[in-house]
Amino acid sequence: MYRNTMGYRWFSSINTMLLALIAVLCILPLVHVAAVSFSSSSAATANQVYFWPVGFSAEAYARTLDNPLFLRSLLLSAERTLAGTALSMALTVSAAFVLSRAFAGRAFYSWFFVLTMLFNGGLIPTYLVVTKLELTNTLWALILPSAVNVYNTILMMQFFRAIPKELEEAAYIDGAGYMRSLTKIYLPLSLPSLATLSLFAMVWHWNSWFDGLIYMTDYREYPLATFLQTIIQSGDMRNTNIDPSQLQILSERTVRSSQILIGALPILLVYPFLQRFFVHGLTMGAVKE
Repeated sequence: MYRNTMGYRWFSSINTMLLALIAVLCILPLVHVAAVSFSSSSAATANQVYFWPVGFSAEAYARTLDNPLFLRSLLLSAERTLAGTALSMALTVSAAFVLSRAFAGRAFYSWFFVLTMLFNGGLIPTYLVVTKLELTNTLWALILPSAVNVYNTILMMQFFRAIPKELEEAAYIDGAGYMRSLTKIYLPLSLPSLATLSLFAMVWHWNSWFDGLIYMTDYREYPLATFLQTIIQSGDMRNTNIDPSQLQILSERTVRSSQILIGALPILLVYPFLQRFFVHGLTMGAVKE
């Protein structure tokens, strides 16, 4: 009945307009970058481009995709995201499933995980461990230090604990063990949570740039986020592999914008397929009776 009241209709209208405004403010920067990337060099250099291309040109994309350094960094980021997400989810599910069981000492191990969120070794000890293990300039230096995310593990553990115990007990009566219960009962029922945490891991690995900057001494081994960060921050066109004669029809802004848009495109394409699981995966298991 309250949905038909005047107060609720006002609240719903104002809430919708506010969320629409926030959505527009989030989208406009990406639209501006896309417009600059498809504009001519003179228009981009003169700051004449806002939200629509001026002097339409796709030359920046052609030159970006011809850049072997950019393509290599793009491939490295794809490899890191796929391998890092798979390893992170495997460890997260394994740890969460064990911690959701009742066994002696579970409280100790749970607090052990939680304490790592409050106290950690820090940047320098982590760097020393990576270098002593001779992982620099390898893909493992980007994956192993962040392989276990305790926050994701706790979310997954709470989700597992929210699943009725009767399902597991029925499986045990039929002869199923822990692994079969995990693969046949818990994982299928945890699809929303798995999709949400996988999205978290993918976004982290794809957008992370600082670890590539400190663990990769060879710029040819930079992942895409690190490659873009160095190009944009330094304003140096040397790593773009563009012939100086081509700078007459290109500008730094168009090349950078094309690289930024290509770098953001994979996550933008993946998110709509996982969005329907997002809210459901965060809320289920978050509240216990």
